Amino acid sequence: MVKNTYSLAPFLLLCLIGFAAFFSMYLRIPVLPLFAATLGAGPAQIGTINGAFMLTAGLLSIPAGLLADRTGRKLPIVAGVIAAALSSFLVTQCHQPGQMAAAYILFGAGLAAFAPGMLSLVADVMPSNRLGQAYGWYTTAIYIAMTLGPASGGYLAKTVGLREVFFVSGSLLVVVALSALLILPKGPPRHSTDLHAALAGSLELLRNRRLLACLLATAGSSIGFGVFLTFLPLYATRHGYDPAQVGLVFAAQAVTNVVGRIPIGSLADRVDRRFLVAVGLFCLALSLLALGQVVQLVHLAVCAVIMGVGMALTFTAIGALIAELVPAVQRGLAMGMYNSCIYLGMMAGSTAMGIVLKQIGYPTGFAAAGSVSLITAALFLSMMRVKKTHPEEINHAP
Repeated sequence: MVKNTYSLAPFLLLCLIGFAAFFSMYLRIPVLPLFAATLGAGPAQIGTINGAFMLTAGLLSIPAGLLADRTGRKLPIVAGVIAAALSSFLVTQCHQPGQMAAAYILFGAGLAAFAPGMLSLVADVMPSNRLGQAYGWYTTAIYIAMTLGPASGGYLAKTVGLREVFFVSGSLLVVVALSALLILPKGPPRHSTDLHAALAGSLELLRNRRLLACLLATAGSSIGFGVFLTFLPLYATRHGYDPAQVGLVFAAQAVTNVVGRIPIGSLADRVDRRFLVAVGLFCLALSLLALGQVVQLVHLAVCAVIMGVGMALTFTAIGALIAELVPAVQRGLAMGMYNSCIYLGMMAGSTAMGIVLKQIGYPTGFAAAGSVSLITAALFLSMMRVKKTHPEEINHAP
């Protein structure tokens, strides 16, 4: 029996930094539209501010991941937190919606630099036979932060003011940046080749069909999730439900998603992770296909629970799969691709649905999003069935 020689301490520090960073960033989530409205922004301008953030995060995640492979993980992580802090401080000085959009571009750049490096470090400090559990625990920590952050931000907005929440967020992020600089564990050695060779290696990485299958599954599930997040409130309101009831439906998804990640992470270390991804995509498809056919609140909540199960299955297993499919010196780039697929997929889902919704209606729109998940599952399983004799398809995990 082989003994585990790794230490849990570096991983626990990663979970702590991840929780603190996302909690501090998400303090401002519920405050953004309210503060923007006080500056004269309408719904379209508020959407533009959020869109600027998501587009920037999606586009910059890949070069930020490549940077994490070239310079080491710590520099992009700390720089990302500092950029997010600076964006919060800049918002406190904004007096026009356009200024807020510019500040949120910096926020997107900060998150793009932070997330791939952290996801790479999780795989760097944990053995390959514990990756499922590691990503289960880490993503649970950040999802709890994403839940507590907005709740705390709303309370702070009521007690200290809208503008002040952004100052609190920036101040906490400065503390997180200093803590990350001091306590983050070291990753693997820096990429020693020149930039041209690194780019060539990146193109070689794209020949790994199993990695591409994981990225496709990430994008497909994010498209469906983006449709759910954006249009469930409108659909529920159309059927007479108030914001509090809509919040209960969202809570059902969020709680299921968070609670399920730790046991699913353990399961991902014992069974075929490809199977978990496929089941997760099927759950996403089922929830979306049913969503447009039900109107009672309890049925909407059941659909949200199935959605939460699908999210937990898909993303926990995909994180572990990507980490073991690529060599350590390219994990930053791979995780950057993963993050890009999340943000751009969510943006594509909400944008495409918004364009065609008036013509096809909610039931058909949700069904179309569910069909994307089903098609993605079929393509994922097909692409994962590759011959192990291909050098680029061999498991490179150290």
